[in-house]
Amino acid sequence: METTYDTTPEKVFVMPRIGDDAPDFEAVTTKGNIKLSDFAKDKWIIMFSHPADFTPVCTTEMSGFATRKSEFEALNTELLGLSIDSIHAHLGWVQNVRQNTGVYFDFPIIADLDMKVSKLYGMLQPNESETAAVRAVFFIDPSKKIRLIMYYPLNVGRNMDEILRALEALQTSDQHKVAMPLDWKKGDKVIVPPPKTLEEMDQRLNDSSIERVDFYLATKDI
Repeated sequence: METTYDTTPEKVFVMPRIGDDAPDFEAVTTKGNIKLSDFAKDKWIIMFSHPADFTPVCTTEMSGFATRKSEFEALNTELLGLSIDSIHAHLGWVQNVRQNTGVYFDFPIIADLDMKVSKLYGMLQPNESETAAVRAVFFIDPSKKIRLIMYYPLNVGRNMDEILRALEALQTSDQHKVAMPLDWKKGDKVIVPPPKTLEEMDQRLNDSSIERVDFYLATKDI
């Protein structure tokens, strides 16, 4: 008997990469209809997904974004949530949390019932779940480029301090054309880009304004 093999293509979930243009979309949210490309041209965007409304881990995470919204605003950043729930579920959850804890989710939450945005951004990962978005975080800069991506499984909450730290690191790096060392936080020394020519290396060796470990590793205050 001849052996045959199933060659039907499996589902392909496209996952945008760092440096890609953020895929544009239109969606219904708790703040009305939005289009990603309509966000202010000078703003960063933190877009994050959660698996479901009225669930415990998601409630702690969304509350974390809400209570620290002013810190994101100080970094010129808008928040944009998402889950595969209806707009009515979103509104009911927002009100439930506000009544029970006093925390108000005062930012748009996408009602992604058709999974359009979740699929567009690779938030659906079949080995974790085919019907709930994983805990993804996309850092999108003012030019609508994806600059950093975080993925967490359904059962582990995110770290708000790390999200804010990474956002500030990206912005500081862009502003000063430097890199950030391990565990960098605001006020720490930054890494000066390594020299690319012999002339630059000689200048580095004679520059008293930087702190050198060697010619390729040097830090400075900003």
